[in-house]
Amino acid sequence: MNLVSAGFFIGIVGLTLIVTYIAARRTSSASDFYTAGGGLKGWQNGFAIAGDYLSAAAFLGVSGAIALTGFDGFFFSVGYVVANLVLLYIIAEPMRNLGRYTLADMLTARFNEKRIRGVAATGTIIIVILYMIAQLVGAGALIKLLFGIEYWMAVLIVGVMMTTYVLFGGMTATSWVQIIKAGLLLFGTTLLAFLVFSKFDFNLVKMFDTVSTNYGDEYLVPGMKYTSTIDSVSMMLALVLGTSGLPHILMRFFTVKDAKTARASISWTTWITAIFFSLTIFLGFGAMHFVGFDKIIAENAAGNTAAPLLAEFLGGNILLSFICAVAFATILAVVSGLVLTGASAISHDIYGEILKDGKLTEKQQVLAARIGSISIAIVSIILALFAQSLNVSFLVSFAFCIGASANLPVILYTIYWKKFNANGAVAAMVTGLVSCLVLGALGPNIWSPTGNAIFVGEPLVNLAVPAIITIPLSFFAGYLGSILTAHKVERAESERVYKEIRVKAHTGISVQDVSH
Repeated sequence: MNLVSAGFFIGIVGLTLIVTYIAARRTSSASDFYTAGGGLKGWQNGFAIAGDYLSAAAFLGVSGAIALTGFDGFFFSVGYVVANLVLLYIIAEPMRNLGRYTLADMLTARFNEKRIRGVAATGTIIIVILYMIAQLVGAGALIKLLFGIEYWMAVLIVGVMMTTYVLFGGMTATSWVQIIKAGLLLFGTTLLAFLVFSKFDFNLVKMFDTVSTNYGDEYLVPGMKYTSTIDSVSMMLALVLGTSGLPHILMRFFTVKDAKTARASISWTTWITAIFFSLTIFLGFGAMHFVGFDKIIAENAAGNTAAPLLAEFLGGNILLSFICAVAFATILAVVSGLVLTGASAISHDIYGEILKDGKLTEKQQVLAARIGSISIAIVSIILALFAQSLNVSFLVSFAFCIGASANLPVILYTIYWKKFNANGAVAAMVTGLVSCLVLGALGPNIWSPTGNAIFVGEPLVNLAVPAIITIPLSFFAGYLGSILTAHKVERAESERVYKEIRVKAHTGISVQDVSH
């Protein structure tokens, strides 16, 4: 075990545990546990959203993709940044005004039916588990690489830590872990980019000329990796629209006091992610030039170790250890947010609202939330232990696809279409979720004739991410379900409720509040 690496890891773990201890003393009510009492400032929540959003796949994956495929690697990082604009202009304000703790709360503000809450909670749990497996597998591999311990033990260590943050500190601890992680990630990325840029005499033209001369012009233009236009568009749709349907991102809008602060949060997140992904260009090009294609591939076929290898080249073992510790903090922050989101779906939506009709005391709600946290953590850890030998990187893109297909259409219809009804909501969510799972199970991530996937065989669907099919399907199902099941009496009541929802979505004030 390297002492420098151990020092950085122990330092980050110690800092986050101190934060958890402080947060635990302030977490007593359900509101404290789920939403930090709605007391986060715009910049704090903005950093926390960035901490939630910039996962290990973003930090390690994008840098590696740029190193190996040039422009194609950077092209999809644009989708991550543009996705924030959808959140900012369409989702943030209505979500904050209509919701309370979860996505299901926002939907049932208009359709107060248990079946809608149940379907929404089910989709949330599936997204959380898909996302969590990918993060835990990455964390296990990272710790195993650095410290030489067994994979299963590494996964258990991460699992116990993430559960500790949520179990005792709730959303307050989770938020501050994410804020710390976002700060460390920005600092580490900026430091690496600065060192790379200095190698090119701080001359951007010189850097691009060097890359073009040594690796060819195709390295700087699209088409090196993604040769299928439809596949590329489908992936981009999932990234741009999927963020607005990810429950662990949407849940963060309830941690601020009002819609104005929610918009400010996304403004901060947009700037942070834009800066971060701009800097990954330097990391990718630097890794390709100074580390080399062969060494990157030899260490990890997907290029996920490009940034750590670059750090080792530029700053030796100390910088390598720091960057690996930052990657570890990145994983911890993301999985903590995922555990809390999954716990809220189990404890608040399914147990509290569906099974107990919302008749729980504050103490019972907090206890249920903690039991839910342990439950979602155990399931994710067990699945991650069995997924060690699998390439699970596609699970993150699939989580985005489900968010874009099962959640975003019903959110938009709920806010903006007066003829939308409960049947349409169920149809949209079920269609989006099922179509993603079915088409994904038939796709190239599961089936490959060369044995590069889980099973050997020809995929029946040649889309890595089927968002280009599943998103329109969900919108159409929501429309058809509403139109075919509309009744005059129900339509009149539905339109009355819609008018109230429109007022509250854009002002935060309900009609009942005004009338009383």
